[in-house]
Amino acid sequence: MGKKGKTARLKRKPAPKFWPIHRKEYPWVVKPSAGPHCLENCLPLTLVLRDILGVAETRNEVQTIINQGKVFVDGKVSRRDDFPVGLMDVISIPTADKYYRILPNHKGLCLITITKEEANFKLCRIEDKVTIRGGVQLNLHDGSNLLIKIADPKNPQEDIYETFDVLKLSLPDKQILERVPVKEGNFVVITGGKNIGVQGKIVEIEKAVGKKRRSALVIVEDTKGSRYQTILDFIFSLGQTQSLVTLPTEAEAVV
Repeated sequence: MGKKGKTARLKRKPAPKFWPIHRKEYPWVVKPSAGPHCLENCLPLTLVLRDILGVAETRNEVQTIINQGKVFVDGKVSRRDDFPVGLMDVISIPTADKYYRILPNHKGLCLITITKEEANFKLCRIEDKVTIRGGVQLNLHDGSNLLIKIADPKNPQEDIYETFDVLKLSLPDKQILERVPVKEGNFVVITGGKNIGVQGKIVEIEKAVGKKRRSALVIVEDTKGSRYQTILDFIFSLGQTQSLVTLPTEAEAVV
């Protein structure tokens, strides 16, 4: 019989290019388990602790640290060493007073050192909405969802959220603290394509008729005045006037 399903193994050569690993030193690398982020847009927790932060030398040491409940992801204890962490996830090691956020840079994804206060929230983008009994379900980019309760379905005043809006959520309970609608003038970061990691303000959003909104063209201008064109699907709003989170620079990026 032929094999069923995908393999649980991953070789180093086809692993995502932004992973900080030696491609020919060993044949295998930790494959992220099924979770909130896909393989191409995540880092397994073992790589974060062993290869990036250097708090352990082997995978067994990583498993020991994790089993002791010393590592938190988005405010909750993580018990899986292959757990996939991705865009905007917050990794905390309270015993060492270390806190990090994952953000995009020109290579792919990187870890940014943040303060303990900033580790109390994260930003999540609304990918789509679903009307259900009793309210509206918001599906977020990290695989989670929120239920917005509607008192009067004929007059849904509570439903002010739109696709691609960004929500500032408290951790770990994920209560909505602030909403950042996607619009011209917003401070954003590009999360995909050849211009990944570019930070700047939205200059123009294409108003295309008969075209999927995700594919609408967006022009972003950085602090130096250079302009970049991408699609709305690669736009992640960070704030209406300035960024709500610490942004990566050449000096601050851990990876």
